[in-house]
Amino acid sequence: MQTTFNWLRGCRSGSELIAVLRIIRQTPGLFQKQEKIGPPFLLTGTPCQRCHFYPRMAKSTARFCKACQKIISRSSRLGKISNGAIVIWGFVNYIPPQINPDNLFERTDYHGVYIHDEHHFIVMLHRKKIAEWIRDILIYQGADIKGLIQIFPTTGNSKRGNMGDILCRAVHHETRFPMDLLRVRFYSDAYQIFNPQSREKQGVLTFEISEFLNLLEMASVFRTLLNRNDQKNLLKLTQLKSVKEEQFYWGRFMGFLSDEAKDMLNSWNIRQWPQIRIQLLYDLLSYVHYSY
Repeated sequence: MQTTFNWLRGCRSGSELIAVLRIIRQTPGLFQKQEKIGPPFLLTGTPCQRCHFYPRMAKSTARFCKACQKIISRSSRLGKISNGAIVIWGFVNYIPPQINPDNLFERTDYHGVYIHDEHHFIVMLHRKKIAEWIRDILIYQGADIKGLIQIFPTTGNSKRGNMGDILCRAVHHETRFPMDLLRVRFYSDAYQIFNPQSREKQGVLTFEISEFLNLLEMASVFRTLLNRNDQKNLLKLTQLKSVKEEQFYWGRFMGFLSDEAKDMLNSWNIRQWPQIRIQLLYDLLSYVHYSY
């Protein structure tokens, strides 16, 4: 019989992962009742076309087992929610109370919670809630909680890998660091999880949790003080190769900004940032609200 975690690892997309997390919470018996193994792949009969493990439903035209049919039916209505969601895979010394499914499930910004054991959990929530979620962890748990939290966006099913593949790879990476403090690994593209070495070397992958929260707060201020057009122009400006050209356009660009925006860019010394750090700042813009 497949375990609950096997069903999670079998998800092909973010919408399927949300569907499975909700089914686990609302009708957990659906997965436990799947006990009979399906037939082998023969001309006279085949197992479920999704899980390839359990028999199809009794209906002659059925292609899936009861559980997979439920997952597919539910996930078809979750595409929009999935597009704005992130997945958090946690490996920690203990599960904080803030992740208790009983406390989170009724909140509309939390799409699913699963506690695998006393050290592992999955949380899916709207991407713009990640700063609030981290802040709650720091406020109530402080330095007591240690381990690694991996954050990545949802995906569809592609040749590069599906949601289940990415989740398995997160499990593979979880023991890379000692359990001495709480770290965050942030993947702006979920497929970065298959080859994280270059981003790790450039220092834009793994952070102490308070450092990552500071980056999110910087992104929030940046998004507030610069409108979209100014953000685009600044990005183009930082990509100029000619020093003289950059100096000329920088002066013109700063002339159009508010005093608050000028102070922000000057205090950050953003002109000296490496391109990969600037790109990280821009990647984080879709994870934050405006700062008020």
